[in-house]
Amino acid sequence: MTDLTRLTAAALSEKLQAGDISSVEVTRAHLNRIAAVDGDLHAFLHVSSAALETAAAVDAKRAAGQTLSALAGVPIAIKDVLCTYDMPSTAGSKILEGWVPPYDATVVRKLREADLVPLGKTNMDEFAMGSSTEHSAYGPTRNPWDLERIPGGSGGGSAAAVAAYETPLALGSDTGGSIRQPAAVTGSVGVKPTYGGVSRYGAIALASSLDQVGPVSRTVLDAALLHDVIGGHDPRDSTSLRDTWPSFAHAARAGKESRSLAGVRVGVVKELNGDGFQAGVHSTFAEALELMAAAGAEIVEVSAPNFEYAVAAYYLILPAEASSNLAKFDSVRFGMRVNPLRGGTVEDVMAATREAGFGPEVKRRIILGTYALSAGYYDAYYGSAQKVRTLIQRDFDAAFQQADVLVSPAAPTTAFKLGEKLNDPLAMYLNDITTIPANLAGIPGMGLPMGIAPEDGLPTGMQIMAPARQDARLYTVGAALEALLEDKWGHTLISRAPDLALAEDFAATEGVV
Repeated sequence: MTDLTRLTAAALSEKLQAGDISSVEVTRAHLNRIAAVDGDLHAFLHVSSAALETAAAVDAKRAAGQTLSALAGVPIAIKDVLCTYDMPSTAGSKILEGWVPPYDATVVRKLREADLVPLGKTNMDEFAMGSSTEHSAYGPTRNPWDLERIPGGSGGGSAAAVAAYETPLALGSDTGGSIRQPAAVTGSVGVKPTYGGVSRYGAIALASSLDQVGPVSRTVLDAALLHDVIGGHDPRDSTSLRDTWPSFAHAARAGKESRSLAGVRVGVVKELNGDGFQAGVHSTFAEALELMAAAGAEIVEVSAPNFEYAVAAYYLILPAEASSNLAKFDSVRFGMRVNPLRGGTVEDVMAATREAGFGPEVKRRIILGTYALSAGYYDAYYGSAQKVRTLIQRDFDAAFQQADVLVSPAAPTTAFKLGEKLNDPLAMYLNDITTIPANLAGIPGMGLPMGIAPEDGLPTGMQIMAPARQDARLYTVGAALEALLEDKWGHTLISRAPDLALAEDFAATEGVV
């Protein structure tokens, strides 16, 4: 007997295509899993009432002999920053509570066209501002490895749902590490594509020059299969690249089958593995590098001196763009409206609405961004930060002259305890120290499991970065490393996560074959 929720998306796809299982069976199994564990986990903000109906329609198409996509019938969760015409889209904020958009984000539309089955919307830090999902207006998500710890952020809901077997796949968004950092602390896989490689149309914007939508999964191949679905040019997105992309699933399969890194130059970024990193992160990173070297990789140290200023530059650029993007939430066009005084002006209503609707982290960043953009300070702050961004891009260019991919830990520590850093914004911001540079440069990055920290038994993550437009290289190298680690451990790392549900919870489901 095999629990359907334990199968990868690729394995589910094979069984669905062979007719061994139905999409209704798979979807029901995952809905039952959500019902069993999400009361403790709180990964979902909304569970779709149409999931089984959608699954039945996919089964009917398959029975009729229609040609379907590789992932047809496979369930997926969607980060609540993405617009869905049939489910609320709140971006984790009270100011959008209950708001149902009149359209789908392009990536959601592509999911539907490929016949994946949306299970619901996942929790997140409000407007994607945070590294722990504690800034959600609807309460924090918990890490399935330890319910007293954070699942990362801002996309902790998607990562936790995948790690807890509530869904095989999820969509996230990554502005400064919000896919890769949650992957690191939950033992899952997350990919930030090249900027412009996946449409941002219908993604509620935080910082338009940094945001990127990407896949969340339990394996590199599953992430690649989802990336193949959501990627490509979108005329609705003015920043969308017109490139013809290769099959990322093919690249992942090639890496997994070969288990070889012969001829691959792996650059270790000196500035992204220094003081302040947890001992277990250092040790598992060193072990992963040894494994890559044994598989034929040439390990070289590279220096990117301007990465030192990445966090400071990022926390000027992001708030500046956020203050502009969030101006649309003005109580006039959509969302919450608070009327403070009878006969009050539009400005009074706007001020009262934004005061009640935005949380403290959002307010903090709006104030910081507005200040950075104000007359007399623009050049000193925002303009200077953009110059640092250019220097960081040049550092990447120089590093990729010496290496095919760059690597670092995906997060400096394992998952910290809920509340531990909530009242220390600077400490919280430093959680993204390794992931921010890739967003500033627009290059692709992947977070994947690299081991268990011996001091606390929690997962650590490796970050792999490639030059812009070379996303396929991430999948080849990442899948090879994943296979090598599984050979070493004798199992997948995620299988070591504590099971949140009692045995009878699974026996009660119809999700076994």
